Parts: sequence; C-alpha cells; structure tokens
Amino acid sequence: MEVFTVDGLPEIRPGDDIASLIAEQVSLREDDVVCVASTIVSKAEGRQANLTDFPATERAEEIAERIGEAAGETKDPRFAQAVLEESEELLLEFPMMLAVTRFGHITVNAGIDRSNIPDADLLLLPEDPTQSAKELHDGLGARVVVTDTSGRPFRYGQRGVALGWAGLPAARDWRGEYDRNGKELTATVQAVVDELAAASNLVTGEGGGGTPVAVVRDWEFGNHEGSDELFRTKEDDLIRPALRAWTDAQHDR
Repeated sequence: MEVFTVDGLPEIRPGDDIASLIAEQVSLREDDVVCVASTIVSKAEGRQANLTDFPATERAEEIAERIGEAAGETKDPRFAQAVLEESEELLLEFPMMLAVTRFGHITVNAGIDRSNIPDADLLLLPEDPTQSAKELHDGLGARVVVTDTSGRPFRYGQRGVALGWAGLPAARDWRGEYDRNGKELTATVQAVVDELAAASNLVTGEGGGGTPVAVVRDWEFGNHEGSDELFRTKEDDLIRPALRAWTDAQHDR
C-alpha cells in the first residue's frame, strides 16, 4: 500500500468545507482511505475556545493545584475546568487528568490541544467524530478516518489513533477463521482504523509541517467480517474499575 500527504491545504477556519479543500488538491479513488487529523475537523467545526470560557470551579482549582505541586509548576485551573466540561468522567485526577470523552475515547486532558491554534488558547476535540467522518465520506466519495495522537500505557511515545470513521468497519474480525495449523481463532479482532491512523501519522508528522491529511492507497479490508466495536463499554472494561478504585483511595488519604 502507499501512504502520502495531501499538500497545499490552507489554514482551516470555522465553517470551511474540508472535503472541498481536500478534493481541490488530490484526485481520490473510491477505495482510498483519507485520514484527516481531528485538529482541522475541530477548526472547521468551530471548536476553538479560550481559557476565559471556563471559569474554574473549586474542583478544578483542587485538581490544578495538586498536579502543579507534583510537577513543580503552576497549573491553570481554567484548563482543568475545560477538561472537566469536555469529559463524561475523569478516571484519574492525579498525576494527570485521564478523561472519558462523550463519544467514548479515553485520553489525557480530554484530547484538548494547545498547539497550532492561531486564534485561540484551546482546541477541543470534535463533538462527534464519527458523524464528522460520515460528512467527509459523503463529500469525498472515499473512506475516511478522523485521527488524533494519543499516549499509550506501558510505553513511551504517542501514536495515531482513530476517533471516527466512515465507509469501512473499525475492525477486522478474525474470529471463526483459522491459522496456518488449522486452529480456529476465537479472540482476534484487528483494530484496522487505529492501524491506518498510525500509518498516516508517520507521514503527516507531529510538528508544524502543515500536512494534516494523508491518503492510504491500495489497502484492502479483505474477506473478513467487520466490527464497529472500537471503544470498550463500561461493562466490558477491566481497567476502568481499577482506576476508579485507585482514584477513590487517593481521595480517602
């Protein structure tokens, strides 16, 4: 397969038609996968904000003070308030804010970005990345993955992940297929949208390159069952209860 950036895109502003801007720069095929950084989706959807939009509550001040003491620097409680307001739940309040977004993604600081925003303090994640992907899919006539970068437990560094997708399932479901020795697979589900997001991030980069869109070409889903179950449910997640228990223990000290 081939992965390449879409060059020549302008700085995205609220109300911009991203699909039209992408289509002006590249000739797409129906089976392409267009990986679009959530930053430009958020900009087009007017998800910029300023710290003054988030007057700090007592809880936000306590969180900011505690994290700041541990880091040896002052933390703005208004940022903590923004994270609280963009979250369905905080799984951790210390030593970082690990948030569950309203669309099911779990990430530090609710994915709020503070870089590459020319006209605001903060850039919030899209409210509904899958709906955003569907609109881009309709406009482009190609498969779409809305991406972000996220850290990983047990490993250093960030990698690209999918927040929303359209035109393809989230995962290849290998259950019921067989390995080379004829053993039936019973647990293997491959999160292809995350893998595509990570591949695109290799070429779009993390800095000031100004290339927030990549095209994955000549990749095929294959003859597999598909699944859209990417974000674990509360009932199926073994990690959330452990994090909640740890957080409760910290409050009791």
